[in-house]
Amino acid sequence: MRRSNPASKVAEPTPARLRCAIYTRKSTEEGLDQEFNSLDAQREAAEAFVLSQRREGWMALPELYDDGGFTGANIDRPALTRLLRAVEAGELDCVVVYKVDRLSRSLLDFTRMLSIFEKHKVSFVAVTQQFNTSTSLGRLTLNILLSFAQFERELIGERTRDKMSAARRKGKWVGGYPVLGYDVAQGGGRLVVNEDEAKRVRAIFAMFEKHRSARLTLAEIDKRGWRLKSWTRKSGQFRAGGPFALNSLRRMLSNILYTGTIRHNGQPYPGEHAAILKPETWERVQLLITHPAAFAQGRARNKHLALLSGLLYCESCATRMTYSYAMKNDRKYPYYVCLNAQRKGWAVCPAKSLPARAIEESVLGRIREAQRDLSGWEQMDRARQVEAIQAIVERIGYDGAARQISIRFHPAAITEAEGTGA
Repeated sequence: MRRSNPASKVAEPTPARLRCAIYTRKSTEEGLDQEFNSLDAQREAAEAFVLSQRREGWMALPELYDDGGFTGANIDRPALTRLLRAVEAGELDCVVVYKVDRLSRSLLDFTRMLSIFEKHKVSFVAVTQQFNTSTSLGRLTLNILLSFAQFERELIGERTRDKMSAARRKGKWVGGYPVLGYDVAQGGGRLVVNEDEAKRVRAIFAMFEKHRSARLTLAEIDKRGWRLKSWTRKSGQFRAGGPFALNSLRRMLSNILYTGTIRHNGQPYPGEHAAILKPETWERVQLLITHPAAFAQGRARNKHLALLSGLLYCESCATRMTYSYAMKNDRKYPYYVCLNAQRKGWAVCPAKSLPARAIEESVLGRIREAQRDLSGWEQMDRARQVEAIQAIVERIGYDGAARQISIRFHPAAITEAEGTGA
């Protein structure tokens, strides 16, 4: 009887090593501080699946690709970005997730990522939903599943928006950052007045009514050391309020919330919270905000301290005229130029440009005629002169064809300028 020689047996080939990257995601940050959270559970299930395939050469890479607190509606996620870079660099062979919607809830984004995987010969596995992306049937099944995932996300979004709209129409506060003057009630759900901050809010509105200028109001706020709202998040993280700026001041002055009202889709509804301001005070401020001089950019934009910056318009083109200058023999020649002519060529506008000093002297002459005198003009520095002119002139029109100017004054601004000695 012939015996077989064990040494003559052909050794089984060692399976090729398959490097697996495990990706996990959770939409909210809730529960992430727990010792064992949702991301840990997803990774544990994926590691167990990879371990069950070790005879096929599967191995889980130690690199963590965890996105906690990120939606699946887009691909703007740090861990996913690193994962895609690793795929393109050829650092892995397979992407493993707990469920398909952990990778993406957008059919378009998911299809694009699959294309990247296929291009770099990277397979994709969902632990609880067995798919083989190398077959057409597997890709079809995945696309159907992602279509339902996207439909579910959009349906949840519609329900949430409808619920918030209904709450706003009933005057309820539906969340967001609290504003200066209000705190979120214990347990959330509504706003309560913070009396100390409410006094500041009333004072800021009074300042703006007095000065009729955002920049002067900001200067007084800064002098008093007042800052924007500070609050503590549900997570316990403290957010310190920053300094006031033009945009934040405008938002505050135009916020109808201070009248005890909620605005939704442009319509006001009586709110559940108490008012800080009287409606008539808020209405007066809204009229002042619309005036061009109220939020004039001033020094921040007018770096050349041009006297008529932002005020001079070409009547022929209805286009703003901007300050510029030319240099010749180390001498500066300032002028105002029609933007239409500057951008499209001199032939489109009869005004073209005019010397800055000549038009400024002409405007000053007209202002002195209308106001008799600008007290203390010669003693003002250039920056204060710019503020004075822009506070009282609503608009200057320059007719390039007739070489004439027309000026319209804002009466209230003139009164204040006289009172301040401008």
